[in-house]
Amino acid sequence: MSVPSPSVEKRLLKTLTRGTFSSVWWKSQKKHLRRCPRCGGPLSRRLVRAEGRRRHVCRRCRHIVYENPKLVGATLPLRRGKVYLLRRSIEPSYGKWTFPAGYMELGETVEEAAARETREEIRCRVKRLRLQGIYSFKDTGAVTILYRANVVGPEPRPGPEALCVRAFRPQEIPWEELAFKSTYHGLRDWATARRKGNG
Repeated sequence: MSVPSPSVEKRLLKTLTRGTFSSVWWKSQKKHLRRCPRCGGPLSRRLVRAEGRRRHVCRRCRHIVYENPKLVGATLPLRRGKVYLLRRSIEPSYGKWTFPAGYMELGETVEEAAARETREEIRCRVKRLRLQGIYSFKDTGAVTILYRANVVGPEPRPGPEALCVRAFRPQEIPWEELAFKSTYHGLRDWATARRKGNG
């Protein structure tokens, strides 16, 4: 199957809840948000009337701690019509397939972050990064900026966050074993473009 049918897609997307606000992983991350970064005072959830939203507010200094999405740089590492995916060796989504991706660091562009994460996760260099798409969802805390990129040099191999690395043709993508919604949508868009001769 090159791209899942609409009915299969609907079923698959219902299973991709790892890393969402309702997941055990996300809830465990939220437990760390207890102290004010300004004064160290305790935080509590309160309505900020001027914004009409509940936020973490310091009980001592009244500082509002905003929770904003993180930017993720990612690549579809391509060679000879195949995309390299890694099987994750960390949570969330341990053992699931995804493309190389990770949070941007201060002092780098999104493209640099995507290339760096590719080097770290599948031990290869990429060039000619072209924007594939920007993926954001209401129930996740990240915005994924995905680039198609050409693999250069030696064959990709697993880094410390990968159990293994494998190249897939569009019709070989393991749709039932993908890690995140952004993984699904990015690969679907690439496979669709390939079918139309644009990928």
